[in-house]
Amino acid sequence: MNKGAMHPLLSLCVFSLLLPTVALEEDLPPISRPRRFVPYDGNNVLLFQEEGVFNYSTMLVREDLNLLVVGSREAVFALDLKNVSKKHASVNWKVPLKKVNECKNKGKNPETECKNYIRVLHKKNNGKMYVCGTNAFDPECDLLSYTNGTLTLAGTGEDGKTKCPFDPYQKHASLMVDDSLYSATSVNFLGTEPIFARSSPPMRTEFTNFWLNEPSFVSMAQIPESKGSKEGDDDKVYLFFREIAVEFDYQNKMVVSRVARVCKGDIGGERTLQKKWTSFLKTRIDCPVLELQLPYLIQDTYLWCDPMQDWKGCIFYAVFTPQIRGTSDLSAVCAYKVSEMSKVFSEGKYKSPVPIETSFIKWVTFSGEVPFPRPGACINDEARKHDITNTMLLPDRTLQFVKEKPLMDEAIQPIGGRPVLVGKGAPFTRIVVSQVQPADEEPYHVMFIGTEAGTLLKAVNYNEEAFIIEEVKLFEQSGPIKILKTFKDKLYAGSDFGVVQISPANCERSATCEDCVLARDPYCGWDGTDGKCVSFSDSKRKLIQSLKEGNASQCPKMDPKKPVELFIMQGGNMRLDCRSATQLAEVHWEKERLALSPSAHFHLLEDALLILNASETESGHYRCITVEKSKTSIHYSTVIEYQVQIYLPRSEINPLAQTSGPSVTGLQTTLAFFVIAFLALLAWNFYKSHIPLPCNTKKKNVEPQQNQDQEAPAAAAVEKKPLMSEPQNNTSNNNHAAAVNARSDADEEAAPKPRLSTLQFIDDESEA
Repeated sequence: MNKGAMHPLLSLCVFSLLLPTVALEEDLPPISRPRRFVPYDGNNVLLFQEEGVFNYSTMLVREDLNLLVVGSREAVFALDLKNVSKKHASVNWKVPLKKVNECKNKGKNPETECKNYIRVLHKKNNGKMYVCGTNAFDPECDLLSYTNGTLTLAGTGEDGKTKCPFDPYQKHASLMVDDSLYSATSVNFLGTEPIFARSSPPMRTEFTNFWLNEPSFVSMAQIPESKGSKEGDDDKVYLFFREIAVEFDYQNKMVVSRVARVCKGDIGGERTLQKKWTSFLKTRIDCPVLELQLPYLIQDTYLWCDPMQDWKGCIFYAVFTPQIRGTSDLSAVCAYKVSEMSKVFSEGKYKSPVPIETSFIKWVTFSGEVPFPRPGACINDEARKHDITNTMLLPDRTLQFVKEKPLMDEAIQPIGGRPVLVGKGAPFTRIVVSQVQPADEEPYHVMFIGTEAGTLLKAVNYNEEAFIIEEVKLFEQSGPIKILKTFKDKLYAGSDFGVVQISPANCERSATCEDCVLARDPYCGWDGTDGKCVSFSDSKRKLIQSLKEGNASQCPKMDPKKPVELFIMQGGNMRLDCRSATQLAEVHWEKERLALSPSAHFHLLEDALLILNASETESGHYRCITVEKSKTSIHYSTVIEYQVQIYLPRSEINPLAQTSGPSVTGLQTTLAFFVIAFLALLAWNFYKSHIPLPCNTKKKNVEPQQNQDQEAPAAAAVEKKPLMSEPQNNTSNNNHAAAVNARSDADEEAAPKPRLSTLQFIDDESEA
């Protein structure tokens, strides 16, 4: 057999896997685009970041302590739950130098990999926290307490193998249930031995590719299926991951998304599967995005449950991205009923491995007799009737069956058979969901989706119509959102660069009634009395909303906008800005109420109009309008208006206007300028006593008339020099005065004797 060729049966099997996806291509929802993009400088978030600390990737909400506990690289922080920018306490958990050197000697990077990355953070029943870190590829766990405003590590140095990954970049999942840690990780340095384990009583999966085949773990959740169960069923723990599919294993390995589950009361078998799960079953989980032939892969999940209903109403929301990066820029969200998942595991058929020739195993639907009790099932009332009260009493036939056939035949399909949202752009990374119920409306599930670009999408699905309300850039740097948490009316996100807190509503981003209604945000409505977009939880009035249709006809008419006056020189260029509040609207320009088309003088941009080489014909009234389609109508909105005037360059002004010399206005302006300058100069000289006031003339002129006549020419000559302030009384000035006084008597007789004020004035000038 040619190993490079696909086996005929395998080809048929792969085709059967993809056939349902192909059939759904025409029924896929349209690709959604965010209506609004909010840049970093307008995101209205609270930010926490510590200098030199990175990788804020684990979070624990402690409502009892009013804290958000955040695990990062080599540190744990206790932040205020209402304002994460306030740090109450922190504790460092660094790796000893000896261990760093050991990690380095094993070929790892001492600056990045040989650090302690906090990967496990859970609350215990006694109020303490259980925390684990990678610890330079030697996982370690400890107890963390918060007392009197201080975080303290107990220093137990507990071995973290089977609980925490070695590699800080390796995917993992964990969950604390009744003080017992459920963890999905790798138990060796190389990351080649994956397990799904429980700490107490100790349980784990088999080391066989039938159970886990090179998995990448995603998330876990507990479902209280024992509550109200008529069969006396047990609670379940669900595990989501992706792995190489054994049922489609060939030369080009195919990765698929999986969901597995175990029973909470599972304690393993007596002989077969000792300390191993007797209830481990798994199956494929599909999200048919039909852009590629390969299935999309699960990245994160969020369990939403109605507190007023039982577990059967719970829904898993999951984000999916392409299997091969670069082949598509689409991501998707699919939703799954927990009741449907439970039904597949409790009633569905199994797959069984069948050897074909000697080198290939094909998995087919098992058609033989299924032993009792049902393999993989929890201990229920029917089993108890046969004196099987725990898993150690299960017969070997049942245990051997589930050991060899843990794979179910039927795949889990999403609600409606298709995604609730398909988005284009940066791949999705994380998701949380909140239920919102506006007044006189049905409840809606609002999805908050993190991306690899560090943005947060806010989206909702109205009657199978996906609508992305906005995309917000949470961090200044671009990097993946690594964790999302929601608590009451707050949302928290973590990345390599810090932690942010953001309100789910942010209604104030809509400045007009039309924008508020067209945003179709379940959190928001237009308050006609106050004239602003507000959260319905903050208002007792009837708000204007149209969530399903986006009909803004109820909005009051807006006042006409006053045009902005602009002037352009003939032959010049100008940019008329028009920034739309939405990315879903088309921008149109009008001139004198007529539609404007691109031409030699007009260049239309997404957010502006360029007027090029302007002539007199380009003067006039311009208006920028946006056209946005909603479910039921088309909405036109005036963004801004301009009144543009063209003026001629000075060289092109009519020469007849210049024949009679300068204009009267120009001469008057020039004359007025010189008069004001002269008066100011005169006032300044009077103030500095450079020119004597008329009232002081008699006092100063005390010398004989002949002396005055002799002094007049000298004084006149001096006054022609530029006026300067009197000298300061410093050393330089005193030396200069002494030199002047040392002149010979002959010189004094030859020239008229100057006044003191004149000498001082000359001294000023010489220094200058």
